[in-house]
Amino acid sequence: MIPRTTRESWYALTATWTRKCRLIHTLPIPPSTASLSCTKDQEGAKVWLRSFEDAKTVPKNLVELTFSRSSGPGGQNVNKVETKVSARCRVDAPWIPLWARESLVKTPYYVKTSHSLLVSSSASRSQARNIDDSLGKMHAVVMDAAKNFITSEPSAEQRQRVANLEKAHDNRRRLAKDQRSAVKKMRSNKGWSE
Repeated sequence: MIPRTTRESWYALTATWTRKCRLIHTLPIPPSTASLSCTKDQEGAKVWLRSFEDAKTVPKNLVELTFSRSSGPGGQNVNKVETKVSARCRVDAPWIPLWARESLVKTPYYVKTSHSLLVSSSASRSQARNIDDSLGKMHAVVMDAAKNFITSEPSAEQRQRVANLEKAHDNRRRLAKDQRSAVKKMRSNKGWSE
């Protein structure tokens, strides 16, 4: 037999569920540094990027979603249903890192009049799928802009490999120069009589 739920227990359950959803639907706050000049800032940015990557998408509550009729084939569905989704988010939102904002302004998704990013999707006939697609695109745009400024130090093995490749390249270059020099010496007119 299913136990009856009282109004008070229902409100408590709803409040708990809402709190859990809020925890799920948030993104990590990036470090408040405009440039990643020192290693401490780089490490903080790497930690933030890993947790941001785990989020996979931007939550709906952090962007403004607008819907419109999609273009292209689809028959009556295109004419009647607003399936195209546009997701808009201000570039100075707290979940967007400071060091990535300059790069985001240069992307084709930037709208200068509203100082925001605008990503749209009309790939599917379903509005829900287009919402997920546009939020995923927004996540990818911000992640790519943030990744561009994060550098990592090469390992000792990588440094050794690069040194070996440079040494082999120098040896090949020296050998080619010596061969070319020998050819030119043979062509010189030393010892020829005119």
